[in-house]
Amino acid sequence: MGTRCEVVFWDVQHGHMTYIKTPNNRHIVIDLGTGDYSKGKEAFSPLLHLRDKYGVKQLDYVIITHPHLDHIDDILNFDALNPKVLRRPKHLSNDEVMERVLERDRAKFEKYCEINKRYNQSVSSDSTDSASNPENWGDLKIKSFTPTSCNHDNFNNHSIVTIIEYAKTKIVIPGDNEKCSFDELMAQDDFVESIKDADILLAPHHGRKSGYNEEFVNTVNPRLTVVSDGRFCDTSYNAQYTNKSRGWKVHKKGNGTSRIRKCLTTASDGEVVAHFGYRDDEKLFLEVKIK
Repeated sequence: MGTRCEVVFWDVQHGHMTYIKTPNNRHIVIDLGTGDYSKGKEAFSPLLHLRDKYGVKQLDYVIITHPHLDHIDDILNFDALNPKVLRRPKHLSNDEVMERVLERDRAKFEKYCEINKRYNQSVSSDSTDSASNPENWGDLKIKSFTPTSCNHDNFNNHSIVTIIEYAKTKIVIPGDNEKCSFDELMAQDDFVESIKDADILLAPHHGRKSGYNEEFVNTVNPRLTVVSDGRFCDTSYNAQYTNKSRGWKVHKKGNGTSRIRKCLTTASDGEVVAHFGYRDDEKLFLEVKIK
C-alpha cells in the first residue's frame, strides 16, 4: 500500500503559512500567515480552515520562523488547535519582540510572547514528539537550523530554516533570512549538506531581492521554487529563481492540464499543493498541483 506526504503552501498574500501532513497522519505547520481582508469579509485563517475543513483537531508541531507580523498573523487562533510542540527562535526575548510594535498589532505580539513563555519545556530525544526521530513522523525527516549571530535589529536574520525529506523528495523552507544569516548558515557543513539538491524551495523573504543569496540557491538547486507573496512587489527576484530552478511538471486542478514550471507564486497560482511518497506499486512520485 502506498504512503504519501502532503505539503500545502497557502495563499496568504504577503506572508507565509505551510501545512505538512506526514505519512503517518500527523500535522505540522510552519508560520501563521493569513489572507487579506476583502469586501468586508474576515481574513482567511489557515488554522481555522485546517480545523473546520480538514478535520485537524490538534497540531503536533508548529514552527514560527521569526516573530514578524506576516508570519504570526493567525496567532490568535493558535490555541484552537492546541499544538503539542512549538519551535521558534528562543534567543529573541519578549522585550525585543515588543519593541516598536504598532498598537493595532499589539494583541498578536502579546499572544506570541504569552505562548513563547508558556511553551518552555524541552522535548526529549526519546519523546514521540521529537522532531529528530523520523519514526515519529512516518519516516519523514525534519531538520531545522536557527541562525543566532546577527544583530537583533533585524529579526529576518534569525529565521529558522526547515528541511523536510521523505521518499527521496526534499523541501527547503527558509523563512526570511538575508545576507548576514546566510553567511552564518552557509559556513556550516551540516547545513550545506542538508539543503543540497532539493526538489522544492520556498523562496527566502517572499522572493524579495534582500533574501536572494546565490550561493544558497545554487546549493539548493531546486526543481521548483515557490514564492509566497502578494501581487505588488517592486523588489521581486522571481526571474532569478526561475533561472536557477530545474523545472517540474505542475498540474492545474479542474481542467487536467499540466506543464513544466520553474517558479510558482501564490499571488498568481493560488495555493500550491505537493504530494510525494510511494505509490501502491512502491514507485516514488512527486506531484504538484495549483488551482
